[in-house]
This record gives sequence, structure tokens and C-alpha cells, in this order.
Amino acid sequence: MPENASTSLLEDKSVGALVGSAVGDAIGGAVEGWSPEAIRERHGGWVTGIVGPWYDDWRNARPIAPYHKGDGHITDDTLMTHALVEVYDERRQHLDAYAIAESLVPKLLIGKRWVPELETDALLLQRVFLAEKWLVARLHYGHNDPREAGVGNIVNCGAAMYVAPVGIANAGDPAGAYAEAIDLAGAHQSSYGREAAGVFAAAVAAAMMPEATASSAVAEALSLAKDGTRAAVEAVAAAADGLDDWEQAIPVLRRAVEPFDTVGPDYRDQSLDARRPSRTKAIEELPVALGFVLVSGGDVRQAVLGGTNYGRDADSIASMAGAITGALSGASGVPGDWAADIAEASRTDLELPGRVMASVAAELHESDARRWSRRSESLERLRR
Repeated sequence: MPENASTSLLEDKSVGALVGSAVGDAIGGAVEGWSPEAIRERHGGWVTGIVGPWYDDWRNARPIAPYHKGDGHITDDTLMTHALVEVYDERRQHLDAYAIAESLVPKLLIGKRWVPELETDALLLQRVFLAEKWLVARLHYGHNDPREAGVGNIVNCGAAMYVAPVGIANAGDPAGAYAEAIDLAGAHQSSYGREAAGVFAAAVAAAMMPEATASSAVAEALSLAKDGTRAAVEAVAAAADGLDDWEQAIPVLRRAVEPFDTVGPDYRDQSLDARRPSRTKAIEELPVALGFVLVSGGDVRQAVLGGTNYGRDADSIASMAGAITGALSGASGVPGDWAADIAEASRTDLELPGRVMASVAAELHESDARRWSRRSESLERLRR
């Protein structure tokens, strides 16, 4: 980060969170869908930074085509995160499911933007996965109630992967971040997919606290988690206790989360119960990301490398871990060489969204304070 790039701790942590998220997304994206063993075989050892695409003929090779993953390209995780930042910037208020329908969905459909993996300007809709296309089908074409539109979608990390801005908007208020993310994610996800969005936003909000540590951020998030998500995070946190090496942690964290994971051992040949609603299951990505936050002690580089080399949904795991550790450490904690190379390769300003969210968070705090003052005054009069 250049000197004087951040003018306050709020801005520094906000930039750190969103740059850390993008860095994890881009580095993890190159090995998405593969096992740790396959990753080491392909790359001659652990991935330790930006690597090229899995296949040289990435345009045609299945199952990657037509996306140019690797070479520092951000994926749909970051594209959706930045789109949500744009919604916050335009509305300058707390968001709900209606904001997703009225402001985010049009961004999927209108106006081309540079999509690094397609190496062209394209509609965001042309890049996002089917679980995100669901937003358009249900809200734009189906005119469903935004608060219920997520019901019926596959239950995955689709909503969780882009709600880091919700945590920044509610910096220092994990419960507020959880509630806001649960509300807006109702337009996209149900069951443990929606729950994961709330818990991840809470972890980011907790990591934004000045005194936050890796342990405190995970503890705050865990205190709000429900059902299978809570059980999965507890199991992974217990497994991570005493570990400080991401290489050793990979099989340990996988064993801990496996009972809660519906996808099964073969990520590309998912079980018949995959992605179905449940009170006892969890998405794999969030608990594992929190595990690497703990194992790394809040270090961005170590958390991102752990999430990347874990494989499976590596871009989302590394992105979530990068967001939380980036918020903990601030902008200077994100490896500058990674950030600069990814920004250049993706033709994307990775720092601006963080600065925008810092300004949004400051405005929201002022409006929240005014609202609380009005409530306090009313209650004082009611109690007389």
C-alpha cells in the first residue's frame, strides 16, 4: 500500500478486508475444485502465490472452460463483492432483501464490466454461477418476494462469498452485521447458506474492532451462529486449537468439517444430498476459512495459502479467510506484491472499494446514532 493511502483505522481495516478478500479469491481461484494432492502434483508442491491456469488450453479444457482462472485473475466472488459495494455507495443506508432486488440484480443485467476470467467486457450475469443467476430468475423474471426468493436455490456459499461489505458497514457490531446479512441473503439463499452469510459478515464486523484478534473474531461469530453452522464452526475451531501450520491443518480441518458437509469427498462428483436444506449441515467454506484464520493467528498470507491449498472451493475459502485476516491486520497486512500483481492482472482497483465502504460505514454510524438517540429520548419519556 502506498504511504498515506489510508487516513483512519476504519479505512485501513476496510481496505485490508476487501483487498485481502480479492487476493484470496484470485490465488485460490487457480486451484478451485481440486484436492490438495492434485494441487501439489500439478504445481510441483504447495502453491505459495499467484500461479497460472490449471490447463494451458484453458479456453477449451473441461471443466475449466471458458474461464481463465489463475494468473492473478479475480473471480465472481470479488465481482459480486464489488457490486455490493456499489449498492452501498448508491443507497448509503443499511441493506435488506429489497435492496438486493432493486439495486444488485440490475447490476447483473445492465452495463458491461471487465471480467478477467473472460478477458473481455461482459455482463456480470455472464460470469456468475447458476446459484447467482437464480437472483435474476426469481427476482427479475419471477417477481418473487425478495425476502423469500432464496428458497429453492441450491444451498451453497453463493451469498456468503460477497457479504464482507456488510461486516464493514456494521464495523464493531457483529450482531448488527449478522442480522443485516441474514436479511439481504434471503433474496439469494436459504437454510445454512443464508446462515453462513450472517456468520461471515459477523466475523468481518468483529475483525474490524480495533482490539480484535483472530480468536475474538471467530468467538464473536460463533456466538451468533445457529444449528449445523454453529456445530461445524465449533468442531473446526476445536480442531484448529494448537495448530499454527496451515500445511498440517489442511487434513485436520477437512476431517472436522466433513460430518457437516453435504457435497461429499469428491468435489466434482457431488453426493445426492449435496446442497439441500438442513438444520444439521453447513457449507464447508465458512468453517474452514475460520479455521485457517485461527491457525494463521490472523496472518493474511498464511490464511490465504491455507485456504488455497485446501482445494475444493478454494477461491471462496481463501477469500473469506483473506477478508477476516485483512480486517484484523489492516492494509499493510496484505502482501503488497500479491495485491499489486492481482490488481494489474485483473485491471481492477482493489483498494477503492474498501475506501468507499469506510465512508459508508462512517455515515451509517452517524445515522444509527441519531436513530438510537431518538429511541433513547422516547424511552426516557415513556418511563417517567
